[in-house]
Amino acid sequence: MNFKIQISKKSELENNIHLINKESELKDIVKSNKSFNQIKKLINKDNKVVSTFDGECLNIYVLISKDAEENRNSANNCYNILLKNKSNNIAIVSECSEESNLSFIEGLLLSTYTFNKYKSDSKEFVLDIKVVSDYINDASLSKIISVVEATNISKDLVNEPQSYLNATQFAKDIEKLGKDNGFKVTVFDKKKIIKLKMGGILAVNKGSIQEPAFVIMEHKHPKAKNEKPVVLVGKGVVYDTGGLSLKPTANSMDIMKCDMGGSATVVGTMIGLAQMNTPVNVIGLVSLTDNRPGLDAVAPGDVITMYSGDTVEVLNTDAEGRLVLADALHYAKQYDPELVFDFATLTGASAAAIGPVGIVCMGNINAKTRTSLNKSGEAVYERLVEFPMWKEYGDLIKSDIADYKNLGGPYGGSITAGKFLEVFTDYPWMHFDIAGPAFIKAPNTYRQKGATGVGVRLMLDFLSNY
Repeated sequence: MNFKIQISKKSELENNIHLINKESELKDIVKSNKSFNQIKKLINKDNKVVSTFDGECLNIYVLISKDAEENRNSANNCYNILLKNKSNNIAIVSECSEESNLSFIEGLLLSTYTFNKYKSDSKEFVLDIKVVSDYINDASLSKIISVVEATNISKDLVNEPQSYLNATQFAKDIEKLGKDNGFKVTVFDKKKIIKLKMGGILAVNKGSIQEPAFVIMEHKHPKAKNEKPVVLVGKGVVYDTGGLSLKPTANSMDIMKCDMGGSATVVGTMIGLAQMNTPVNVIGLVSLTDNRPGLDAVAPGDVITMYSGDTVEVLNTDAEGRLVLADALHYAKQYDPELVFDFATLTGASAAAIGPVGIVCMGNINAKTRTSLNKSGEAVYERLVEFPMWKEYGDLIKSDIADYKNLGGPYGGSITAGKFLEVFTDYPWMHFDIAGPAFIKAPNTYRQKGATGVGVRLMLDFLSNY
């Protein structure tokens, strides 16, 4: 982590971030009349961050908002000022509410993320933060640190190149993360996957020299609020060439290391739950493989038999994510789950529909759970857009020669993918297509270029309030 943070009784540092509720509070902070007038003139609802630097002391004044996302964005502005001035020792001095403090701190900590593992001349900028406030305690600060760390580990996994993070290595990394953070991990190797007849995973893996893996993660709390588990399912295609339905190289295949973003969301969520000792019973399932055009790769027109026993006509080998997810969704039935959520960078159609600013979702969960999910989505600013699952879309995945086909046709691509997944469920379920926001090509405030860890904060908020 590129930060250290602790609560302090007072600030003895030269550099301070002052969080204020309204401009009048500046009088108690700014001693110079000239500086007071200058800052008061500049700070307003449209310009919430103002800084002064006299050559020795850096002071940043932040007008806190009732909107948590605005506070996170203000925190990112502060981080950029600190970075520009090479000021890595800072005190946050605040008389604001706990909620305001936490949203600001979360934005600041998320802003510190970097992925420099493969840079030979990397110099990390590590923030040493003291929090001076009567309105925040060690428990709430610890929770924010866990949320940020879980999100950052998810980002690390997605940012890793496939040259390191193939399916086997990914499974080993999950085992280590489970051991380090306190959740149980079970790994099925290729022999076990063959024995179980998980035909979706095996079909996608046929073109690869790398073996697949199926990973089960368990977080069981002795005082869990739910007797039946919530099951999280993640797509783990560690690299996607499209198979024999080869993707174009430019602006498509070059970022396909991110196609395991759904599995990274599940892993990150399990880490956060374990670290915070959240009183819920949650199981994570991830199907791991790459999708290559080599060896005996599945060809368009082939028919495969899924773990469920259903047959699928593979019309496009680049619609592989739904095949590996389907086996995991069928496997989830054995847990008699209370809820199942799956996460996947599944379709370009979802990204085209709403871009990187939200998550496409669809499913059959009840209204109360929908409301809770939407509330969490707004709280962490990972907003949900629900698509319909009308029966007419299901007709589009019926095959002439098999039970189903893996491609629905020229329209409603994200919905027909969801309808395909629905076939393998018999429980309350929601599908989250994170293809738009999982990996971005330019920084967006506290979300850096590359992996965003989307879904982790959403799930941790939802499950913490379950």
